[in-house]
Amino acid sequence: MVGTNDGREKAPKITVDTSGAQSPMAAGPTKRSPDSDLLAVPNTSALGRQTSEDTTSPSVLSETVVGLEDDENPLKPDPGKEDAYKVANNMFAFTPGHLDKMFQPKSLAALKAMGGIEGLEKGLQTDIKAGLSVDEGALSTRVAFADATGREDENKALYADVAEGQTAGHSHHHSDSDGFIDRRRVFGVNRLPERAGKTIFQLMWIAFNDKILILLSCAAAISLALGLYQTFGVKHEPGEPQVEWVEGVAIIVAIVIVVLVGAGNDWQKERQFVRLNKKKEDRVVNVVRSGKTIQLSVYDVLVGDVVHLEPGDLVPVDGVFIAGHSVKCDESSATGESDALKKVPASEVFTRIANGEDPKKLDPFILSGSKVLEGTGTFLVTNVGEHSGFGKTMMALREETEATPLQMKLNNLAEGIAKLGGASALLLFVVLLIKFLAQLKTSNATGAQKGQNFMRILITAITVVVVAVPEGLPLAVTLALAFATTRMLKDNNLVRILRACETSGNATTICSDKTGTLTQNRMTVVAGTLGTAARFGDAVADKTKEDAATSDGFGMKEAEFANGLSAPVKDLLIQSIVINSTAFEGEENGKPAFIGSKTETALLEFGKNYLGVENVSHIRESAIIAQAIPFDSGRKCMGSVVKLANGTYRMYVKGASEILLARCTKIIRDGNSTDVRDIDEEDVKKLNTAINAYASRSLRTIGMIYRDFPSWPPPNVQPLKDDPTQADFGDVFDDMTFFVLVGIQDPLRPGVTEAVADCIKAGIFVRMVTGDNIVTARAIATECGIYTPGGVVMEGPRFRQLTKAQMDQVIPRLQVLARSSPDDKRILVKRLKELGETVAVTGDGTNDGPALKMADVGFSMGIAGTEVAKEASAIILMDDNFASIIKAIMWGRAVNDAVKKFLQFQLTVNITAVLVTFISAVASSTEESVLSAVQLLWVNLIMDTFAALALATDPPQRSILDRKPEPKKAPLITLTMWKMIIGQAIYQLVVTFLLHFAGRQIFDFNSPEEREQLKPLVFNTFVWLQIFNQYNNRRLDNKLNILEGVTHNWFFIIINIIMVGGQVMIMFVGGHAFHIERKLNGVQWAISIIIGALSLPVGVVIRLIPDHFIQKLLPSWMHHGHHDDEEARNNDRFQWNEGIELVRDELTFLKKIRGGRLNQLRFSRPDFRRFLPGSRSASSQPSFDFDTNMPPGTPLPKGKHRSRSNSAFAAAAMVPSIVAGSIGGWSPIERPAEDALQFNSKGDLENEPGVDVHPDTKPDDPVIHEPTANHGNAPSQNPDLAPSGFTEGQTKK
Repeated sequence: MVGTNDGREKAPKITVDTSGAQSPMAAGPTKRSPDSDLLAVPNTSALGRQTSEDTTSPSVLSETVVGLEDDENPLKPDPGKEDAYKVANNMFAFTPGHLDKMFQPKSLAALKAMGGIEGLEKGLQTDIKAGLSVDEGALSTRVAFADATGREDENKALYADVAEGQTAGHSHHHSDSDGFIDRRRVFGVNRLPERAGKTIFQLMWIAFNDKILILLSCAAAISLALGLYQTFGVKHEPGEPQVEWVEGVAIIVAIVIVVLVGAGNDWQKERQFVRLNKKKEDRVVNVVRSGKTIQLSVYDVLVGDVVHLEPGDLVPVDGVFIAGHSVKCDESSATGESDALKKVPASEVFTRIANGEDPKKLDPFILSGSKVLEGTGTFLVTNVGEHSGFGKTMMALREETEATPLQMKLNNLAEGIAKLGGASALLLFVVLLIKFLAQLKTSNATGAQKGQNFMRILITAITVVVVAVPEGLPLAVTLALAFATTRMLKDNNLVRILRACETSGNATTICSDKTGTLTQNRMTVVAGTLGTAARFGDAVADKTKEDAATSDGFGMKEAEFANGLSAPVKDLLIQSIVINSTAFEGEENGKPAFIGSKTETALLEFGKNYLGVENVSHIRESAIIAQAIPFDSGRKCMGSVVKLANGTYRMYVKGASEILLARCTKIIRDGNSTDVRDIDEEDVKKLNTAINAYASRSLRTIGMIYRDFPSWPPPNVQPLKDDPTQADFGDVFDDMTFFVLVGIQDPLRPGVTEAVADCIKAGIFVRMVTGDNIVTARAIATECGIYTPGGVVMEGPRFRQLTKAQMDQVIPRLQVLARSSPDDKRILVKRLKELGETVAVTGDGTNDGPALKMADVGFSMGIAGTEVAKEASAIILMDDNFASIIKAIMWGRAVNDAVKKFLQFQLTVNITAVLVTFISAVASSTEESVLSAVQLLWVNLIMDTFAALALATDPPQRSILDRKPEPKKAPLITLTMWKMIIGQAIYQLVVTFLLHFAGRQIFDFNSPEEREQLKPLVFNTFVWLQIFNQYNNRRLDNKLNILEGVTHNWFFIIINIIMVGGQVMIMFVGGHAFHIERKLNGVQWAISIIIGALSLPVGVVIRLIPDHFIQKLLPSWMHHGHHDDEEARNNDRFQWNEGIELVRDELTFLKKIRGGRLNQLRFSRPDFRRFLPGSRSASSQPSFDFDTNMPPGTPLPKGKHRSRSNSAFAAAAMVPSIVAGSIGGWSPIERPAEDALQFNSKGDLENEPGVDVHPDTKPDDPVIHEPTANHGNAPSQNPDLAPSGFTEGQTKK
């Protein structure tokens, strides 16, 4: 996407022949020059010799091409994509639909069907030499499909009738002054349709559509209505404050705060992401128009343009290679293919195939998002904007995200609280009403007074509902997320989706890309040998220095090695690296860099960093090059011949080390001089040992050798026929002197090994998913600690062939997936989610987009990541460091803990307050609670809001990584939390009831003044119980250090000071507003504070009670999550008709895109999603419990009454359909035997091609387990299934 920058050293270019240039086109294509041996680009600088000849003729294309896949109709529209072929008033032979068939996937058959490069040239009304005409406006000439290809379009009937004005789906409009009117209308421009960002008001509405907030809104409306009635409709005693309306208003204020904070955070994160993407968004490329090369914005590139390719360019559009010299592209970010792909001119492809070449090795397609590594040339643009591969991927990522596990659990909790609160209120109302009715006969009250008494009963019942609703909970969640995302940005984590940080904390597995994520995506010289005397490089981790020195060339550090070289030897090494290279200096991402093949740039970087190479251009300009021998894949080496100052010549050669070693008869003696000696068998043995050691560490070994000649060409050597000053390389490639052997590797990022160890300690299973070969992947995974004893390495082609049962057996041990395609990564992520894993995916390339989007949380790289990867991800690592994921996990767990801490505190308060209100109101003769409405306002709203701030802002401690992640189906409130909630609630209730009912006797309050102090004493004690209980709730486990990290949370300290100060003020100046008729004396203050402080030792006692003892006392629903194991097993056993499966998948897709109304149905979300048809997931078709051998049936929601559509009559009406479906094959049937194939033993797995089991795996380790053995947990969290190295790593500190 970036053209060459001004001031950058240009690569050698192709010599230009301007004789074939044509005049600019006006309204159609120009004729091609009969001389097609050279690339005609008029008025450009010399480009170097063109090596390929245009020998393609129509006769070649019309024949049956040998080796080409025989596709009867390669241009047939794919289902659902017919609109791309429908273009009104099309002046071109092709539509976007036709052109897209060449790239989805790459298809030579489609290129052939459109007449090859000549057919494209004619059909797109362009010229592959002169490009588009700068004067083109509206075209006056129409080119038919038959005119361009020589045959009729057999798919014409599918899109022949097109309404006037109908286009291929793009929505870009341009004025006539823009030019290229028809071209823009038909094919669009190189921009994606702008996605309208959500306004702050839309984000506020989305934030408000939360079940808890809706529940709060109902409570606020009821409370405000009754409060207004009490304030203005009920007579008050003199001096009594009219503040009953405050409760409803306060809840509304809480709702407004939550909505504003949540929407503000979402809006801020979206703006940050937009700013991040605007870096280098607009770039320039070199384009040929009217025969001249001009620089053009990538946004202005059109279909039919001829674009230049130069090393370092990022390709902005799809196209077909016209011609050039040794063009190689890195398509790893677009396809996952890690090797550089050599491009073959489209004009040569079919001729080569006809001559017997393998069509799989002939690639004329240029993909958007790829990078040019070597060579120069031109290509014809065929797809732009949303029709290009890059654009399609970006458009596919524009969908809404699903709710997180915490979100769904909180929705369920809100419903449960609403039901319990409603039931309590109803029960209280019934009890008080019966009591009221029973007293009517003996009551002397007037009718108005009786009416007031009834309203007091109703208000008391409603108060219970308001008290039960946790209004502080959404505020705690929002504050925790907002605080975490702000702090995470300082830790180089940009959270795009606010709730993603919560999900990251519970990730059970990470599927990480290798290149650019675990490694630096920068080839580096890491080891080397000068002759056999001097060595440098890193030892293998598990070897001693002495062992490594003899086995893999370990010696000194690079700088120490370079400093030990004499000046002549260092100069010889510099010349060998710099002169014998095609890489050059340039800029990348705005920084100086070397442009070219990764091997050559690694050597130049070594020279720059350690040998003092400052200016490559200056060294090359001062050298006299006699002959350049280009790299040849057959001999696997390249060379350069240089004339020395003494008049002699020296030939430098570099390439495959084992091949070059076989050509050597001499070897340099040492690093002190350039003296040489004869090479002997011991030297060869040592060098071969070093080569093998480097290879075992997955290092790319490069040898550098040389030979001196008295003259050039040397005497007795056959010169080249076409150039007598050049010698035949084969005649002189002998009797060489061995100089240097180097090992090159893409090194790990700093801190990766430690980060992987932290992940393992935290119970997170790290998997490497890479397109690299299995040897390299295994070596890198071993180095960074991913590949451990008991683990399995598998190649993608074998993985995708596994049955579902085999996949379930392998996945728990799968640590490395090599040679994987983007689809393999997607399949793995999908199956992991179906098995109950919470999946995090890291990636930086375009090919990682689908997996990043499918994952529960996707991490992309902020520096090296493509726009597609960033768009697909939920969190962007701003420093591209895998270690930053650990910080995201810590903050994610801190968010979960913050919500749980507050929930534990909130439920304790609510349970106590509801029961105190209920029991004291029933026991009271006036139906009044011991805590007044205003006192409850302070306890239930202000205290909860402050507690949300205090508990939601605890920063994570390193100890947070010492526990395993929580599974998706884990209960929101754990057994340990229930133990603390119930224990503290019992203590608070006992204390409160003792003070309320027996306080007079205990404290001997006999006088009226003393009795008036009893209620304030109860209120003060109740508040101090909550203040001290906050400290208990700073821990969720059974450990006793409740003050851990408290000094790092100034929010907690300050808020506690405010709460204490507020309570003191209320007790001294609250007066009638808080029903405090008498101030407490010092003794009573001491009683309140001491009783409150006793909750700390009570908390210690509660923590010392074993959890398993409490588990026996509590009902199972309080400490067990929902498991779908049996349903998953049955779903895997049975299959439905393919048509039904397709309909289910389509409905699931529609639900994801347009599922808002569906998600708001009366079913609780997790339960409802179980019954929603999914993409054949493990939980999409639950079975009946009474017979596990039956196929999955139509489920009934638990706890729900049957609706009309699920009535007995409806079932009877469906009987004919069921019978007909069974006859027609629409019922589920047992899956075929081959679908249930399993591995029977470790030996079966080891004998599979493309599969490796770690060599240090214990002999008694079965590796393979039954796929049904996970018992509801994610496989990675089951020690019986996970690799032994992973489980042992969790115990290391």
